[in-house]
Amino acid sequence: MTRTVWLITRRELRTRLRSRAFAVGTVVLIVVLVAFLLVQGYVGQRVGHIKVGLTGQATGVQQVLQQEGAQLGITLDTSTVPSVAAGTGAVQAGTLDVLVSGPPAALRVIARGSLDDRLRAALDSVVRQQVVYAALAEAGLRPADVQAEVDAAHAQVTQLTTTDPSHGQRLAIGLVVAFLLYLSLMIFGNLVATGVVEEKSSRVVEMLLATVRPWQLLVGKIIGLGAVGLSQLLIIAAVGIPLSLATGALTVPSVAFGALGAAVLWYLIGFLLYATLFAAAGSLVSRQEDLPVVTTPLMLVTVIALVAEIDLIGQDPTGIAATVLSVLPPFSPVVMPGRMAAGAAPGWQVLLAVLLAAAAIAAVTWLAGRIYRNSILHTGGRIRLRDAFR
Repeated sequence: MTRTVWLITRRELRTRLRSRAFAVGTVVLIVVLVAFLLVQGYVGQRVGHIKVGLTGQATGVQQVLQQEGAQLGITLDTSTVPSVAAGTGAVQAGTLDVLVSGPPAALRVIARGSLDDRLRAALDSVVRQQVVYAALAEAGLRPADVQAEVDAAHAQVTQLTTTDPSHGQRLAIGLVVAFLLYLSLMIFGNLVATGVVEEKSSRVVEMLLATVRPWQLLVGKIIGLGAVGLSQLLIIAAVGIPLSLATGALTVPSVAFGALGAAVLWYLIGFLLYATLFAAAGSLVSRQEDLPVVTTPLMLVTVIALVAEIDLIGQDPTGIAATVLSVLPPFSPVVMPGRMAAGAAPGWQVLLAVLLAAAAIAAVTWLAGRIYRNSILHTGGRIRLRDAFR
């Protein structure tokens, strides 16, 4: 029996891995991932960099302005220009984003479009600082001494919880993992259903069932296509993780490899759960055009899981809604890996989700196996679910 299942599995592996659809699909996903990472890396380098030209007395605040900008999270590429006219021309030409002129206590700014709010805050801070310095000098106080006292004054902060510096990356990786899992479950789950219908419509299944049992055919098909989907997922990860590190989109490798491990675990669980249902759904019809009618409910469940993942994980991955959905079997294969990647899922919740998913897989396998066995040889119109279950 094991050998029979292996032969069916190997048949699916050879057919799908050598197919043009698998190669094209994998290449397209990799190209999309590469384009996303390159654009993200380019935007990450560009966003927060503002080219500022200074002229006249304003050149005296160059260093202070850079420091203020750094505190607000922007990098100011400052340079000096010979005159206001030359600086204005550079702004109009786009070689400068902003021109700053005038005395330090009354800076004048020329911008081509709207002024970045953080740059505006930095300039206002510099002006206020210069005004204060002038007032201190008039009062006979040394601005440097007063500034030293101000810099030494700090509020006492008690931190109840530690802050994870990689929290943002964890959330982003969690969303990417959820999306890839959703695509894999949909693509290869539908392939299972499509393969079942193809074998029924071509009458190949009748020849196969002359030598193998229905459950062997079902198990071999699911394992084979599951291995194909896992292969594609690992290929994408093998390209995506090094590229993410190279482009700077990812700076914590342990987060990526941990997310990959969670993705593999939940892909296997999710595929066993959904592929079995897709196979049972495919056995209910005999024509490809009838397939969407029986697979749409399954696709809606995964769409709901993906929407919940994007909405809940992005806002509050530790909230009640995200926690509940991440442990319920219909949604856990998509939602739980995102929470795990975000570092928001305690071990007991992951274990509970795995146990519930295992119980669901056992129940679904029995149910789907019965439907598959009773309807796989049925031809003609769509068989009713109640009749297939008898």
